[in-house]
Parts: sequence; structure tokens; C-alpha cells
Amino acid sequence: MVVSVLEEMRIRSLGVIDDAVVELSPGFTAVTGETGAGKTMVVTSLGLLLGGRADAALVRIGARNAVVEGRIAVPEGSPAVVRAEEAGAELDEGTLLVSRTVSAEGRSRAHLGGRSVPVGLLAELADDLVAVHGQSDQQGLLKLSRQRQALDRYAGYAVAVPLGKYAEAYKRLRAVTSELEEITTRARERAQEADMLRFGLEEIAAVEPRAGEDTELAEEAERLGHAEALASAAAVAHAALAGNPEDPEGVDAGTLVAGAQRALEAVRAHDPALAALTDRIGEVGILLSDVAGELAGYADDLDADPLRLAAVEERRAALNALTRKYGENVTEVLAWAERSAARLTELEGDDERIGELTAERDALRAELGVLAQELSEARAEAAERFAAAVTEELASLAMPHARVSFDIRQTEDPEGVEVNGRTVTYGPSGVDEVELLLAPHPGAPPRPIAKGASGGELSRVMLAVEVVFAGTDPVPTYLFDEVDAGVGGKAAVEIGRRLARLAKKAQVVVVTHLPQVAAFADRQLLVEKTDDGSVTRSGVKVLEGEDRVRELSRMLAGQEDSETARAHAEELLAAARADA
Repeated sequence: MVVSVLEEMRIRSLGVIDDAVVELSPGFTAVTGETGAGKTMVVTSLGLLLGGRADAALVRIGARNAVVEGRIAVPEGSPAVVRAEEAGAELDEGTLLVSRTVSAEGRSRAHLGGRSVPVGLLAELADDLVAVHGQSDQQGLLKLSRQRQALDRYAGYAVAVPLGKYAEAYKRLRAVTSELEEITTRARERAQEADMLRFGLEEIAAVEPRAGEDTELAEEAERLGHAEALASAAAVAHAALAGNPEDPEGVDAGTLVAGAQRALEAVRAHDPALAALTDRIGEVGILLSDVAGELAGYADDLDADPLRLAAVEERRAALNALTRKYGENVTEVLAWAERSAARLTELEGDDERIGELTAERDALRAELGVLAQELSEARAEAAERFAAAVTEELASLAMPHARVSFDIRQTEDPEGVEVNGRTVTYGPSGVDEVELLLAPHPGAPPRPIAKGASGGELSRVMLAVEVVFAGTDPVPTYLFDEVDAGVGGKAAVEIGRRLARLAKKAQVVVVTHLPQVAAFADRQLLVEKTDDGSVTRSGVKVLEGEDRVRELSRMLAGQEDSETARAHAEELLAAARADA
């Protein structure tokens, strides 16, 4: 099976590292060196490539920024490739280039396949590419939530399927409960709102406004208020157009136009242009006659009744009382009434809604109880297999009598959900508290690993858990930082052996101070400082042959030229090769 492999990292101006290249092998790579030489910067660099938090303190003093670049060989079609291509990244012959820059001011930039990307995208890819484990991860394993997550991860679909159903029902229950609480706790405010809406709707209904009515009444009031002036003006205009019966000698527009038309009629036959003008004058005469007739009708129809004006003003006052409260005009008042009627229906339906929500809440709680029981049973079954597998691994890590088990329990809670006849606390991940227990030797009671495991034992438990995961939920690359802390002697040899076996399924990178672990590596890298305290390009080198024996001798005895240490180093290498 083709898996992703971290081939190389280049580190510049990061901590004590000035400019160095870390070349990694597909199998087991051990990173060694004196204390303070910068070995941990390898872990820090990879953490940055994987979207870890940037810290300006990491930038080498005097440098403008720190840069970490990585080259990862990725198989075509892998989830990491798909996600990277979606972000616009380009692959270079099956290789994905990743870089992270941290400025001295703490600003951070990320690039993937030649494209600038959010740092969060690197963290997403990390889930599919690398598992990083160090002292902080061991401390994380002490948390109950992390132990439950580890068990769920191991169980796979057996837990993921019921957990997904449970999470969906839990989310709906939270929403229903929130709405129910909102309705019941705000009952007084909602009743007051309903009264206000009801009063407004009744006030509007009493007036019975009609859309556009306010505009029509404003026009009518203007007309009625000036009725005499309008009638007088219409009479004068009519007399000017059609003549005044009381003044038969007067000259009006209609008579003048008719005289003009008669004058032209006698000669129109002699010139077509003049004939056309004559026709147009005839049209003007007809139009004047029509307008004069309409002016006479307007004056006759004009209502100057003061009672009608009073009625109009009274109606306008009623409409204005509504527009002062509910809208700029009658149309907006009617729109407010429509919205308010719908809201009032909603508020008046609270009692019915409360009943519906209460029924749905009770049904969801019952459903959660069923799903929680199914989830607990799946976890219990997986816990037995997981504990047995980790116990078996611990036997290979010089803890032959240790026993690992899980305590899966629930807490009584009268406000919880019912599971197996008990009412227990529930949360987004179910009702179970999952705790990893360790009995380090026969006769010792199982105790939480936080209390029952020493530093070295915790390191081995962590490694055993990861080895078990490698067989069920593998990732391409594992990075262990000081996973062998607090361990020595035979246990160190066994850790080296297990790491070597893990490297047959995945790439393994280990920062270690133990020669027993480093001897099992396919490749050993030495990190060493120059005289000025920095690590340069030549400060990270691959050890082979005599150089590797010298480094293992230093790790064993602190003396590179000790014959006894050299013999022991050669013996370690020979034993590791034989075990492979």
C-alpha cells in the first residue's frame, strides 16, 4: 500500500537552528544529539507545518522571520491530495510542498503547493497525515474526554454510527428545550405584547381604513376647501372659450377660431398647405368646444357643501390617528395590521405550542436514552478489545504483568435521561464517563493511569495505544518526542523494537536520548551545534557506519571513544539488525 511520507524539512531561523535540512527515511528515523542541541526544534518545525500555533519567540534572535518548508510524498487520490487540490495547490510529481513563515512580530503565513492558504487548512491535512506525540500528549491522555475519544476512535463505525444518531437527537433536544424555556420564562412579556397587538388591531378595525384612502381624502379636502375659487375660475375660463350669454357682443375664443376657419375655407382649394392649416384650425375649434363643455360640467358638479368638507376632515383625523402610531400612511398601517395579526396568532398559540414542544422534548429524551444505551454497549464491547490489545503491547514493552482496562460509568442525575432504568447525566457525546485504568503488576488494583502510572509507564502506555491504533486506524507518519522519557534498560530496548515494528506499517520519527531506541532506527540523524551555539545546514547530518557507532557510544557513556561503550553500541546495532 502506498502511503504518504514526509521526505524532508528545511528549517531556517527557528530557535537555535540557523539553516538546516532534515532528511527523513520512509521507515524509522531517530533524531539524537546533546541536550539543548535543538532536537526538539524538529518537532516544533513539524508542528508549524501542521498548522500549530505560531509564536514570535520561536524566531531566531536577529532574524526577520522563521521559515519551515516540508516536502511530502502523497499518493494520488488520497484525502490530503483531494483537499489540497480543492484549495488550489499543485503537486510536483506526487510531492506536496508545504511552508510556514512566522515573523518576529508573530504574524504567520502558510503556503501549500505554491498557493497561499489559511493556516487552518494545514491543521485539516494533519489529521490525515501525521500523529504527533510528546510529553503534552501524554498529559492529554490523562483527561477523561481524551480517553473517551481514544476509545471511540478505536471502535470505529461500531461507535461512530450510534454516536452520529445520538448527536443529531441531542442537538434537536437542545433546540426544543431552548424554545420551550424561552416561551415559558417570557410568558409575561409575551402576554403584554399580545395585549398591545390586540389593542392596535382593534383600533384599526374600528376605523376600517382602505388602501390609498388618505391620499384620496387629502385631494378632496383641498378641492372642497377652495370650491368657490375653483367655480369662479371655471366660469371665467368657460366664458373666454364659449362666450357669455349675458354679453352677446363679447368676443370669445370659439367665435374667433370659427371666423379664422371661414376665412381660409374660401381659398383652401388653391394651396394644399393652406388646406392643411385650415383642417388644423377646425380641430382646434372642436377641442375648444369640448373643453368648454367640460368646464361647464365641472362648475355644475363642484360640491361646495360645508357638511361634506367637515365629514372629510373628520375621516382624515381618524386616519391620522392611526398613521401616528402604526405607519407613515394608510398602506403601511394595513401592512402593520397584517404582520401583527400573524404575530398575535403565534402568541395566542403559545399554550398549544408549549404542549407540542413538551411532547417532542419527552420523546427526544426517551430516544436519547435508547441511543445512549446502544452507544454504551458499543463502547463496552470495544473497550474489552482495546484493553486486551494494549495489554498485549505492554507485555512487549517490558511490562509483562501490567493490565489495562476501562471503567465505563454513568452519573445519577434526576434531570438526565433514563438508561437501563436509571436517570443519568447526558451530554453531546452520550452518558458515559470513560476512564483508562492500569494495574502495573499482579495484585495491584486497577487505578486511573494518572495515579497508577509512572512517567516511564505512561510513555509505554501511550506508545502501546498508538501501536494498537496503527493496526486499526493508521496514519502515514508518527512523530514521537521523548516518548521514552523515564525509561531505561530492557524497557528502552522493547520500546525501540516496537517502534521499529510500527515503522513497517508507517513512517516513524522519534526524538530520543536513549541509544537502545536509536539503535533500532533505519536512519539516525544527529543534531549538533557549532561553536557559536547555532545549528547550521551541516549541523543535521545522517549518521552511518563509524559515525553512528560514535554517537551511540556518546549516548551510552558520554564518551565517544570509550572502548566499552563502542562495544556496547556495536552490540546494540547488531541486536537491532538481527531483530529486524
